[in-house]
Amino acid sequence: MKYSTKLSDTIHILIFIALGDDEQLSSTKIAESIKTNPAYVRQLMATLKNAGIVVNTQGHANAALAKSADKINMYDIYRAVEGDKPLLHLDTDTNPDCGIGINIQFAIGDFYHEIQNMVDDKMKSITLQDIIDRYYFKIREVKNL
Repeated sequence: MKYSTKLSDTIHILIFIALGDDEQLSSTKIAESIKTNPAYVRQLMATLKNAGIVVNTQGHANAALAKSADKINMYDIYRAVEGDKPLLHLDTDTNPDCGIGINIQFAIGDFYHEIQNMVDDKMKSITLQDIIDRYYFKIREVKNL
């Protein structure tokens, strides 16, 4: 099974933008860091722009954050790139003739809904600035090893 890396890739892109220090950031350069292709980066950037998370700077291909990093949260980023997709998915292809196969999905679904709500609340509490701060903390941690 292939898991989506859109959220982590998108956060990677946003960190690049936030820490870019006005350097020319091309989709090719960002794609090299993520180990993907520039078209995928451009697709994620377009999604971020449509969601109002990034803007293009006047007269340049470079993007900038639409608001400060402490005003952008992980939930907004997740919803921008994943839409309404939940984190946990039910197996909807169970045997319809089996009582357990049918009803267990409803039972699990209740718990998945609870978990999703907790995750959404947690993601709303984590800002891009929190991630940047943790990034710098990890760099210091590695240097002190």
